[in-house]
Amino acid sequence: MFYEKIVMEILNSFSEINWLSVIVSTIIAFAIGAVWYSPLLVGNAWQKEINLSTDDLKNTNMALVFGPAFVLTFIGAIILELLIGQQSTLAEGLVTGLIVSIGFITTALGINYLFARHSLKLFLIDSGYFIIFFAVMGMILGAW
Repeated sequence: MFYEKIVMEILNSFSEINWLSVIVSTIIAFAIGAVWYSPLLVGNAWQKEINLSTDDLKNTNMALVFGPAFVLTFIGAIILELLIGQQSTLAEGLVTGLIVSIGFITTALGINYLFARHSLKLFLIDSGYFIIFFAVMGMILGAW
């Protein structure tokens, strides 16, 4: 069947993954999040939109937030690497990252945010992050 062929191709592609580029793109994408959600950029607005106080942040076990977030970023990098492939360019990686982020991530966030009645501002903050996140990650993976 068609889907079985795709699954087998993806599983075979794991042997061709450039793990160094996946690790580097994961670290850089994670760092982008640290800057994006910091008070230097949108951190204060984001906190306000989700009703999260500075005390709430201080009382959070950051290892339980950042650890799984890093693992999820790594998984996203692996999947993006599989989509981009080994014979790609920076431009192809960028386009793939934009397709994934705009075509899938932001549309899914938008649907979720509409039903949860989250603000447009929060949607723009979070979707903007994922667009930059996957675009940069795609460029790194494509160029490597």
